[in-house]
Amino acid sequence: MNAPVSRLPKRHASLSSTATAATTLPSDGDPSRLPLPTPAALRQSLAVEAGLEQQIHQQRQAIHRILSGEDSRLLVVVGPCSVHDPEATLEYAERLARLSEEVSDQILPVMRVYVEKPRTTVGWKGLAYDPALDGSGDMPTGLELSRELMRRVAQCGLPVATELLQPMLAPYLDDLLSWVAIGARTTESQLHRELASDLSAAVGFKNATNGDIQVAIDAMNAAAHPHQRFALDANGQPVMQQSPGNPHTQLVLRGGHGEPNYQARHVNAASKALREAGQNPRLMIDCSHANARKDHRRQSEVMLDALAQRGDGNTNIAALMLESHLHEGKQPLKPGALRYGVSVTDACIGWETTEHLLKTAAERLAGAN
Repeated sequence: MNAPVSRLPKRHASLSSTATAATTLPSDGDPSRLPLPTPAALRQSLAVEAGLEQQIHQQRQAIHRILSGEDSRLLVVVGPCSVHDPEATLEYAERLARLSEEVSDQILPVMRVYVEKPRTTVGWKGLAYDPALDGSGDMPTGLELSRELMRRVAQCGLPVATELLQPMLAPYLDDLLSWVAIGARTTESQLHRELASDLSAAVGFKNATNGDIQVAIDAMNAAAHPHQRFALDANGQPVMQQSPGNPHTQLVLRGGHGEPNYQARHVNAASKALREAGQNPRLMIDCSHANARKDHRRQSEVMLDALAQRGDGNTNIAALMLESHLHEGKQPLKPGALRYGVSVTDACIGWETTEHLLKTAAERLAGAN
């Protein structure tokens, strides 16, 4: 059955009442520069109310307890590879929020709201950069949509996860985040290690694209320490920022060079290396990417293997990651109509498979307790 078609103007209209796309900002007349709102201005116009702030704090604390082993639940970061359609994203969030209530005794679902997309060469870089999907690069609108979308997902009761690729985006979004990924291409970056050290959210460092886990272990060590870093404050002023260090980090196994690293021998070796480095051995398995050999349908196989390892007593698998959307697969990004609820970046499993996997996981985890 084909997914229904959605067109861009209608998709973005659903958020226009709270995220005003047509923000007017002063310009110096240079067509190569587009002024952006300051983090303070965007946080004020799309504020986090006190009740939501408390919810996010509690969800961060819950994730910290899972990472430390105080909470035996399984953390599952799940959602679209990248978000391009606010309407479909919010429908997914509503479904996940309902499912979360059913599985909450065994699983803490965290929704992926990825507004940046790392590219090997060139391509669409995400909602924050190009919300119209046409190369126009309307970043003021992209920032507003990104923040409002994360806020709306959080208002559904869900913890929010994203990958922070551009450090300058962090002050626009970080008060809404409960879990942050540092990707395989940026784990070795000093800028991203310093950024991670300044976040209140838990941070997952992915192993390198060649499968090397040591760069991620080194990143965890670096992020745990305080740093003096170049940053922008809420008013856009360049500052020297003193970071406190972040003790809430974890290794994310995502495979490398087309080869998986989620099986028991990989997990045991990684946990041993983490312990020897004085880092948290309770890691995450990314069920996609090289672990699925770039076949989204194999995510189920990876997740079931990880659950079997948990059932065999391996408590070092604290978390899993799934790329999931309303409908299975992916579609090319081209002008005109796009299929509703289908990824425009990496292929995803569909909602029915997602629901089945999370319910299966909850049942198996309940039986193991």
